[in-house]
Amino acid sequence: MADHVEERESIIEKIVEKIHDHDSSSSSDSDDDKKPSDHSSFEAKVFRLFGREKPVHKVLGGGKSADVLLWRDRKVSATVVGFATAVWVLFELLEYHLLTLACHVLIFLLASLFLWANVSTFINKPAPEIPEFHISDDIILGVVSTLRIEINFAIGVLRDILSGRDFKKFVAVVAGLWLISVVGSWSNFLTLAYIVFVLLQTVPYLYEKHEDRVDPFAEKAFIELKKQYVVFDEKVLSKIPIGPLKGNKAA
Repeated sequence: MADHVEERESIIEKIVEKIHDHDSSSSSDSDDDKKPSDHSSFEAKVFRLFGREKPVHKVLGGGKSADVLLWRDRKVSATVVGFATAVWVLFELLEYHLLTLACHVLIFLLASLFLWANVSTFINKPAPEIPEFHISDDIILGVVSTLRIEINFAIGVLRDILSGRDFKKFVAVVAGLWLISVVGSWSNFLTLAYIVFVLLQTVPYLYEKHEDRVDPFAEKAFIELKKQYVVFDEKVLSKIPIGPLKGNKAA
């Protein structure tokens, strides 16, 4: 009888141990399930500038142009910056004119190729083969389609502004034009284009390198701007009549 009782107690202990093992494994599985979700939710809450969800390289297109802007190939990027700097120095500092330069370059190329084609028989060197080049219909249609989309978007924005339905766009466009006019008064178009080019070659690279520091600062700046805009909206924008009056519609 005592042996039978001991056997029953040992069986009960084994059952209890299995239950505890199952509970601990299920709890560990649930913890493991929660961890990636918590991690993903944490990553989802990280503020990124302009609300981007992709890396900077993908945002810039992910191709060779993005590699140049982010200095993935330093030789190519340095060559591009050096060429732009040479053009700016040539036209701005040396006061060389674009039309004059284009004509001189074409004269040099045409004269060199023409002389090479005629002298090749005497120097026993073959003349360079001029490849056949033509612009396909797909390229023209692609460019026209892209321009059509951008022009239609600009026309839609202009229509919203002129109809008085979107005061925010009106303020943004006026502020942008005013800012461009102020910056344009500081220098001529070539210098401004060169400055913009240099910024495009430096700002994305520096941002990608220090994005962990820039994004928190940008988040604080956006929060402060939203607060200031709410105050400006309550005190100024909400008091401005927008669109046609209801009385005119009824009439």
